[in-house]
Amino acid sequence: MAGDRGQLSNDVNACVDEVIRRVGKEITLGLPLGLGKPVRFVNALYQRAKDDPEIRLHIVTALSLLAPKGGSSLEKRFMGPFVERLYGRIPELAYARDVSANRLPKNVQVSEFFFKAGSYLNNRSQQRHYVCTNYTHAVRDLMAVGVNVVAQMVAPGEAHGQPGQVSLSCNPDLTLDLIPLLREREAAGTPVALVAEMNQNLPWFGHHAAIEADRFDVLLDQPSSDYPLFSAPQMSVSPEDHMIGFYASALLKDGGTLQVGIGSLGAALVHSAILRHSHNEAWRKVFDHLNVDQNFPVVTEDGGTGPFEQGLYGCSEMMVDGFLYLMQEGILSREVYDHAGLQALINRGDISGEVSLSTLDVLRREKLIDSPLRARDVHWLVRHGIFREAVEFKGGRLRVGDQSVEGDLDNPEARRAIETLILGEKLSGGITMHGGFYVGPEQFYQYLRGLTDEQRAKICMTSVNFINHLYDHRFGDQKLKVAQRVHGRFINSAMMYTLNGAGVSDGLDDGRVVSGVGGQYNFVAMAHELPGARSILSLRSTRSSHGKVLSNIVFNYGHCTIPRHLRDIVITEYGIADLRGQSDEQVFLRLIRIADSRFQQELLKKAQKAGKVDPAFKLPDDWCNNTPQAIRRAVAAAGDASLFPPFPFGRDFTDEELTLGKALKGLKAATATRRGKLSTLLQALRARDDEGRYGALLERMGLSNPSGLRDKLDQRLVVHGLQQLETPPDTGNSKT
Repeated sequence: MAGDRGQLSNDVNACVDEVIRRVGKEITLGLPLGLGKPVRFVNALYQRAKDDPEIRLHIVTALSLLAPKGGSSLEKRFMGPFVERLYGRIPELAYARDVSANRLPKNVQVSEFFFKAGSYLNNRSQQRHYVCTNYTHAVRDLMAVGVNVVAQMVAPGEAHGQPGQVSLSCNPDLTLDLIPLLREREAAGTPVALVAEMNQNLPWFGHHAAIEADRFDVLLDQPSSDYPLFSAPQMSVSPEDHMIGFYASALLKDGGTLQVGIGSLGAALVHSAILRHSHNEAWRKVFDHLNVDQNFPVVTEDGGTGPFEQGLYGCSEMMVDGFLYLMQEGILSREVYDHAGLQALINRGDISGEVSLSTLDVLRREKLIDSPLRARDVHWLVRHGIFREAVEFKGGRLRVGDQSVEGDLDNPEARRAIETLILGEKLSGGITMHGGFYVGPEQFYQYLRGLTDEQRAKICMTSVNFINHLYDHRFGDQKLKVAQRVHGRFINSAMMYTLNGAGVSDGLDDGRVVSGVGGQYNFVAMAHELPGARSILSLRSTRSSHGKVLSNIVFNYGHCTIPRHLRDIVITEYGIADLRGQSDEQVFLRLIRIADSRFQQELLKKAQKAGKVDPAFKLPDDWCNNTPQAIRRAVAAAGDASLFPPFPFGRDFTDEELTLGKALKGLKAATATRRGKLSTLLQALRARDDEGRYGALLERMGLSNPSGLRDKLDQRLVVHGLQQLETPPDTGNSKT
């Protein structure tokens, strides 16, 4: 019942009791994707289910975050102190750890629609219970499985001058649409429970994300047990990643719209966009070195090379930390407004952000306001900052304090008075970032908590169904979305890409799920619907597997995420393949052109054998320089090696950990095969650190004084790995 809502408690077990009282012991629990899971409540409910087999608990969610543990003994030694430093004060999701260890009780099931990439490839239970759905269909599917409890971490409003409100902050994405549907289900007679867990560490966001606290039934508020937010460490950006990001940055249209995903490829794009804007001369040196405009004319048609004078608008299901860096650099600065007619006038340049009498004349010409002005006109003009906030409409006239002005725009005297007393200075209410959820490094959360009120007002965390497609939504209809999302660039990553134009992003050909579709299909489809928009799928041209280098551009594959009829733009570190509207032969050739040169000839032969490419076609010489060495030369073209750093936005690893990480990565690659493992072990047995050069690094690994055989072998392996970092490969007899 509505009167029972908004119950405040500082006892998590009392909250669990109340949920069971409301809905019984058949619980289908919907939890937010990623960061917004209320760990205290979820752990208490899960423990209750473990203690009481009569409870049937089905958890439906996505991206259950866990601190990494490491597999081998060396990985565990490396990760232990790092994990303690980053996650030591954060309670662990108990059900997620049990899922990972395959020890869920029989009365508990966990279904997810998105995994952390690769985390459950070998977990048969999670593979069986995975739910394949587009992000925009997640609410529908949650309702279909009978969700009757929703629980979420929220930010309390008191500290932000909003008593009685909470902010959905990091996860309004699904909750905003779930709440009214659950209340409808409740009104029809099905018991439900909505639970909010307060956490003062969660950044506050207003607009759509701020809702009345009593829209929840139960609110857990225990400040003494508030915990830090789960962070995703900054990932290193390789030279190959930087080149992919560089090419993508040349496809951004000034005055356009940007969506980008998480990970090193997204970070690389943001970094190159900042270079283009703030260090344009250095950016142009790389651009010219690569002859980007000549080799890939699409950048001239759909991209740009200059600073972002008009700025970009962010519209992305995930607000990655890169958007904040773009905001700090003045790039994420194009404001959009929640009125399609007003937005269209801004897009055409008929009005600007600066308010004047001509603004009123244009609005009148377009029939957005009348003359004489009416009450609804004045209200609308005040809301958008065209009139000052203090302006009222009384007795048919405009009033500011004790002064009264006629609202006739044809009256010269009234116009002068309006200009002097009534007009505002700038349009207000503009948004530069619409996001559905966020998760990122701790530095990102600190920045978000430190935003000024003005900066925070430019960010609107909202429903993913508003962001991810063009259908009408209560926060904006299709006409508004089209007006806001001009020159959309929707940039996502893929694992593989087939020569006929299909993207492989979420699964393997044996049916196993690597991650999930998420919103990728939504954005690709939207790019084909929006005028002037482009879908961009980025991927590294190769990967290493079991000691072998394999091409990620493949002839065919037994699974796809993005079908070939939605092919658009594909980027590797070797360039841009513009596939939209092209014949199959051109699609095959353009993808071969951006493949690693070690695989181009084989791909061409398969394409010719299939009859997709003219048998007489020969690879042009300028296509055949797609090598790692060429990438290094391109990165160096700007003349400053520091322009493309491995951690452009800071890092969570110490210097020692970076060195050890490289050594362990080298060891892992060297032992990928049986022969390599044997060779590495034999070399490691001879490795010594007699001079004590690696003392601090061995101490960091807990191997300064190894006691047992395993520890002594681990010490030798670490020393060998560190020595390999310092010993360049012997190329004296090389003929290449």
